[in-house]
Amino acid sequence: MFKENRRAKLLTLALSCFGLFMVLLDVTIVNNALPSIQRHLGASLSGLQWIIDVYTLVFASLLLTTGSLSDRQGRKRWFLIGLGVFTAGSALCGFAPNLGVLVAARALQAVGGAALSPASLSLLTSAFPDPRERAQAIGLWSGVSGLSLSAGPLIGGALVDGPGWRWVFFVNLPVGVIAYLAALRFLRESVNPRPRRLDPAGQLLGIGTLAILVYALIEGGSKGWTSGLILTMFALAALGLVAFLLVEARQHEPMLELRFFRSASFSGTNAIGFLTFFSLFGFTFFNTLYFQEIRGYSAFTAGLLGLPATVAIVVMAPFAGRIAGARGSGLPIAIGTAMAGSALLLLRGLEADTDYGTIWWKFALFGGGLGLVLAPMAAAAVAGMPRTQAGLASGMLNTSRQVGGAVGIALLGTVFANRFRAALPPEVRAHAGGATGGFQAAGPAVRRVVGDAFVSGLHAGYLLGGTALLTCTVLAVTLLGAFRGRPAGPPPAEPEAAMASSQPS
Repeated sequence: MFKENRRAKLLTLALSCFGLFMVLLDVTIVNNALPSIQRHLGASLSGLQWIIDVYTLVFASLLLTTGSLSDRQGRKRWFLIGLGVFTAGSALCGFAPNLGVLVAARALQAVGGAALSPASLSLLTSAFPDPRERAQAIGLWSGVSGLSLSAGPLIGGALVDGPGWRWVFFVNLPVGVIAYLAALRFLRESVNPRPRRLDPAGQLLGIGTLAILVYALIEGGSKGWTSGLILTMFALAALGLVAFLLVEARQHEPMLELRFFRSASFSGTNAIGFLTFFSLFGFTFFNTLYFQEIRGYSAFTAGLLGLPATVAIVVMAPFAGRIAGARGSGLPIAIGTAMAGSALLLLRGLEADTDYGTIWWKFALFGGGLGLVLAPMAAAAVAGMPRTQAGLASGMLNTSRQVGGAVGIALLGTVFANRFRAALPPEVRAHAGGATGGFQAAGPAVRRVVGDAFVSGLHAGYLLGGTALLTCTVLAVTLLGAFRGRPAGPPPAEPEAAMASSQPS
């Protein structure tokens, strides 16, 4: 493997993978720390949503712009900038004295992650000019996604149960410094001789519109859906979306290529990506709270209980490739979303005292379904696109998925909270505090009532998430031609395309 310049190539591969692992691990590692953060910082449910959502929102909003900047100004430079900012953000998260500082520090982390991720891919494509070696390197790089997904809950659980939740962030400091020094010493600088133009107007409108929408969704339940503030936020989000589309339609090289959406395959794939991550982020967010707050498991045990889903994703991914190779991308996406959606609907039978032995297979069914979906999305997104546009098309897909995750936590959290509060008797709400973190000191009867109310909210979330995934099944059949036989093969995609779309949450 890697005959010429072997040492330089292996170092570039190792550093690129390591940087990506840090960024993606921080998405999943924080989930298991949420109950502990809630208790120590007095966070409400909406506060927990912001801890996850601000990272995803900023990360998604900046991916395309930071990718263009790294191509223009130097991939090594932006990889180092990303590592430095991410590590500094991690330190601020660990020292955060209150929820506001933690959320702001998470946003800073996301800025670093958004700079680091596309730069790490571009460094790889520059270091491996041979197509065969490049494919091997990209395959290893993409495997980091699954590894971080599986390792995050376990590492996070071990840290929370050991030195405490702040070490979920502090653990990034020594590895970040080592990675920075190694990258500074060993990585080679490269630039794209023909980078895309920057689109600052589209960038500002995009992130502003998304931030306003997510704020309205998260805070609408507590401030009132008909309050002047929330109605104003929704109105501003609608106006921002119209302005964003008008600006992008007039740009020569827009951040979001609207013409791509003329393709039914591209439009369908982006919708599927959005809805799939909408459901996935909500699933992981609330299951963590269920296992720790309602069932009373430790953070590490909660991570172990989530393994059937993550292992199933890794196990089913190779089958997705085989099915897609034989029948096209639409079929595994249709099968996978049907499996995952059915799993969420089956989980509506979950109760506050349900035996884990009766539900673990439903988690595995959910993860197995996602394993059939994630990889074929990349091929479906670039099908029919010119080779030179494949990287941008897959980058847009990754942005759609991240935005779907952010909206999923916001909207599903609101649905959950409304159902949870409605199911609580008035005399119990004072103990529950409007969330799940204020009832532990109450008696068994109160804990039982709160647990039942929590599960009621969880059922509402499962119903919405499952319906979203089954909608994806319909889209895969109608727009991706899941049962029409193998379509004509898509043009060869740039390596950047496959990799940009492999980055999860």
